[in-house]
Amino acid sequence: MPDRLDATFAALSDPTRRAILARLASGEASVTELCAPFAMTQPAISKHLKVLERAGLILRDRDAQRRLSRLDPRPLAAASQWLADYRQFWKASFRRLDGLLEELKTKDKKGRRPAHRKR
Repeated sequence: MPDRLDATFAALSDPTRRAILARLASGEASVTELCAPFAMTQPAISKHLKVLERAGLILRDRDAQRRLSRLDPRPLAAASQWLADYRQFWKASFRRLDGLLEELKTKDKKGRRPAHRKR
């Protein structure tokens, strides 16, 4: 699992690969179709696809003469779960901080002397 998670985050670290995944979220596509929005050659896009494939984020199939890529969301679900565990940690930490700040405000109000009134 840690190796798969490392591969997932490494693949997601590149904005081009994230854009490719976003495109594949709407359906399978060929290398030519994936090249269209980028100022990159087909071999450059193919290298990105290989990284995504090694990370398990996409599956590639041959359809007649085209090689189609499609999203495999399972590694993203695992990464999301890993992040969710830390999200719970941060929520608990912020709740404790909120409680401490509220306690300090209460102590501060109790410790103040009433303001002097001008006559």
